[in-house]
Amino acid sequence: MIRRLCLSLLLLTLSFPLIANNVELNPNHPERYVVQKGDTLWDISGKFLKHPWHWPDIWSANPQVENPHLIYPGDELTLVWRDGRPVLELSRGLPAYRMSPQVRDITPEAAIPAIPLSLIGPFLSKPRVVGEELVELAPYVVATADERIVTGAGDTIYARGTDAYDSEMFSIFRPGDAYKDPDTGELLGYEAIYAGEGAVTRAGDPSTLQLVKTTREVMVGDRLLEADDDSFDLTFFPRRPEQDISGSIISVVDGVSQIGQYQIIVLNRGAREGLETGHVFSVYKRGETIRDTVSQERNAMVTLPEEHAGIAMVFRVFEKVSYAIVMKASTAINIHDTIRSVDL
Repeated sequence: MIRRLCLSLLLLTLSFPLIANNVELNPNHPERYVVQKGDTLWDISGKFLKHPWHWPDIWSANPQVENPHLIYPGDELTLVWRDGRPVLELSRGLPAYRMSPQVRDITPEAAIPAIPLSLIGPFLSKPRVVGEELVELAPYVVATADERIVTGAGDTIYARGTDAYDSEMFSIFRPGDAYKDPDTGELLGYEAIYAGEGAVTRAGDPSTLQLVKTTREVMVGDRLLEADDDSFDLTFFPRRPEQDISGSIISVVDGVSQIGQYQIIVLNRGAREGLETGHVFSVYKRGETIRDTVSQERNAMVTLPEEHAGIAMVFRVFEKVSYAIVMKASTAINIHDTIRSVDL
């Protein structure tokens, strides 16, 4: 279980310039807002701004705020104007959800998240992308105790290859779909379907492991990886990539054919292309290629233009692919639709 998950919007300090020419306020924006328990920074940004990722451009912290990077329930946000520019000031307040006197918790864990953690928490540690070489060379389950077809927590398994590692705890995964670039055909990696955790109880070849916890049955042929530390302290802010980046949606979690708001998508771009957590992209529906039934030319085909379909935010990055969450969908989104850096 993730012990420390802090997805807080890393707001820019006063040293960053305001980009007023690019900031559009929400026509129905409030003059001030008191942060409530259960709020997310994306939603609060949308109350003041037409485009939530412009939040850092109007951010300002009052001098008494010790840590301007985190926002808590009870804080007050006030929209003011300085030299013709909109500025959003933060003042520390009492928790909005309790009126009785109390010691205020202003640890990072108590800050409101960028988006609901329940949506992306399961994808931050266990699901991962592995390369072809790792799949081939990783330790693997060679047998189960008592020749059980289905195994779960508390059962014993036997694995080969663990003796090459110092670790005594291993994550168990099953190679899933291959992620391929739809334009170049490059193999970008494999989905690693998390199955559970196993602890080595006897070293050797094969070694003996006891399944500590499982989320699905563990089977012969499943691979093992050294267990990750489940502690996460991820601070990021929604923003446009520093350079123009474009790509495609190559997969969607849960295997649905049409993608909507808050669904998790996989992009064919990763760290090697400069992607970082918090990068925001516009999603465009690829234009359908149809037959021109009016043209005199036989078999004339025409490709319709792309149409804007939504907004997605990257929350986990691998070398060649990334996980993103669809924050807004104005129409159905599909695999192979295009993603591009949001317009300023």
